[in-house]
Amino acid sequence: MNTNNELILQKESAAKPIYSLTPFTLLDYPHKSACILWFAGCNMRCLYCYNPEIVFGKGTLSFEKTMQFLKTRTNLLDAVVFSGGECLLHKKCISFIAEVKKMGFLVKIDTNGSQPEVLEELIQKEIIDYVAIDFKAMPSNFEKITQSKLFIPFEKSLHLLLESTIPFEVRTTVHSDLINEECVRKMISYLQNNNYEGNYYLQNFRNDVSTIEKLGYSYRQLDGESLSTQNIKVIIRN
Repeated sequence: MNTNNELILQKESAAKPIYSLTPFTLLDYPHKSACILWFAGCNMRCLYCYNPEIVFGKGTLSFEKTMQFLKTRTNLLDAVVFSGGECLLHKKCISFIAEVKKMGFLVKIDTNGSQPEVLEELIQKEIIDYVAIDFKAMPSNFEKITQSKLFIPFEKSLHLLLESTIPFEVRTTVHSDLINEECVRKMISYLQNNNYEGNYYLQNFRNDVSTIEKLGYSYRQLDGESLSTQNIKVIIRN
């Protein structure tokens, strides 16, 4: 049974969906200055995730407080990045994104692809400008890595982006114990078979951080140039 205190905490979490805010970045929206809104909560439990405090944590900032901050950044920042956690899980995210867009900001979404219905509405409303979608793994090891059964929703989200005119990137975090070169080649083939063209970002796992699952040392052995194809350029990050 919920106590009054537990109910109050639940209401506060719903009212304050944002875990934290990065006021300035030149790295997270290509060629744009931006801030990042880190939304608390996620429906995946990726073994290598180095944001466990965001995935398991509670929000500390309300939409109203965040809007007050954004008003001080109009004409100073180009864009707002919605990240997490999984930002599209929050039921008011569409209306919030619409409000941010009205302020004149470009909007980028970082998503694990698990919410295709929300993504479709954002595309239809024309209120997002750029998307980064995480390609966690192929179906054979997707559940092991993400501790979820959400590959099909991811696939639907990818197809929505492929059918849209919105610029987007595909990215994969690589830990050598979980994703090897053979896995990456299969993922590249999957993207090619789905007619994806453009950059495919491989993000090397950071060995010096706390993660959801205790993992061994990750060795950086992949070469972007040798993995690239005629239509997909593989770029190694970190």
